[in-house]
Order: sequence, then structure tokens, then C-alpha cells
Amino acid sequence: MDLKIRDVAELLSVSQTTIRRWLAEGKIPAYRLHRQYRFSRIEIEDWVMRQRLGAGKATGTPFGHDDKEQEHSGQQQFSFYRAVHKGGVLTDVPGTSKEEIIRYTMDQIANKAHFDAEVISELLLDREKLSPTALNNGIAVPHTREFLFKGPSDLITVVYPKVPVDWGALDGKPVHTLFFLFSCDDKRHLHLLAKLAHLSSSDDGLALLQTKPSNQDLLAYIKAWESNLRT
Repeated sequence: MDLKIRDVAELLSVSQTTIRRWLAEGKIPAYRLHRQYRFSRIEIEDWVMRQRLGAGKATGTPFGHDDKEQEHSGQQQFSFYRAVHKGGVLTDVPGTSKEEIIRYTMDQIANKAHFDAEVISELLLDREKLSPTALNNGIAVPHTREFLFKGPSDLITVVYPKVPVDWGALDGKPVHTLFFLFSCDDKRHLHLLAKLAHLSSSDDGLALLQTKPSNQDLLAYIKAWESNLRT
């Protein structure tokens, strides 16, 4: 089921007025049905992944400083750090295709995440068929369309493939780092997608990721990087 204006406003933690302004300015993907705007959930996810977190109202990004968004900023400040701390890092993961990387990773984290590796692998692959989850600059964020993580906090497992893998990125670059994202609710899911999109445009962050940093070194970087974001 596609979304209405009020649904998108709630998910992005902005006002319906802000959504209508973005629509008038052509800054958010939508279509008209019986003279009303509707939004594809997949298109909104892809749109969020293309935004730079904290770019502000002038650019029309969903995570500037709308008054409603500020209510949530405290709990979200270190959401990325907490999720990676929970999910951990896998280095030199074998595989030369999306399916091989996804299935291997799910087998490794299924017990920690308390889910069925086969079922989640299929959901992840279904999402990739709808639209690749690759960002630019060698980063991808595999996530599912329907599954919400059952737990007190979100989970992100960072994967460094043994060799870079084609993930269907728009810039044509193979992926050297994957952030497997499992969120507890839709709002946090979109917020973490935006943070990961922002990281993919950070020169310092990209340089670090290409060295395949350890769990400890990556967490130290994320904590410092995230503390400087306008969330």
C-alpha cells in the first residue's frame, strides 16, 4: 500500500506543510491518484538515500531542522553508533555476487539477530530486485521492504567483501563496504538510511572504509563523526 502526505510527514518527522512545499518544488517523488498525492514506499526510501543529512531546509532534504524533527534529535544522535555496536563487523566475506554475499552474511548473524537466515535472505534479495540498495562511492545498504527488527535497538552489520562486488550502483563502482540495516521502526529506518547516505559522501569516511577498519576503529570513527552531525 502506498503512502499519503500525512504518512510521509509522520515517517520523515516533518510537517505536512513541509511535504506540500517539497511537492510544489518538485523535490520529492510522488504521483497523483484521484487528484490526491500518493508516494511509493520504495521511491521514498531511495530518495532518502540520495539526501545529505543536515543539509537544511534550503535544499529540501528530509533531515534538516524542521521543528517536529528536533523533538527526535536527542535519541537519534548516536543511533548509527549504537546499531553498528550491536551488529558488528565481518571482514573478507566470500562471494562474487549479491546472492552469495547476502546469504553468507545472514548465516553469520542469524543467531545474534534471532531471525531465520533463509527467510531474511529472500527478503533482502526481493528488495534488490525492486531497486538496488547501492549508494555511490562503493557503499551499499542492503535492507528489506517488509521486515522490522524485533529488539530494543536497531542493528547494522558492516560487511567488507573479500573482493569488491557489483551492486548496481548508479556511478558504476563496485561495492567495498555494505551496511546491512535492520530497524525497529520505520522512522528510525529512514533516519539511518539518511545517515548512511551522508557517510557515503564523506571523503574521510570513505578513505577509512577502504582500509577495512576493525570493529573498534570503525566505532571510534562513527562516534566522532556522528557527534558532529546536525540531526
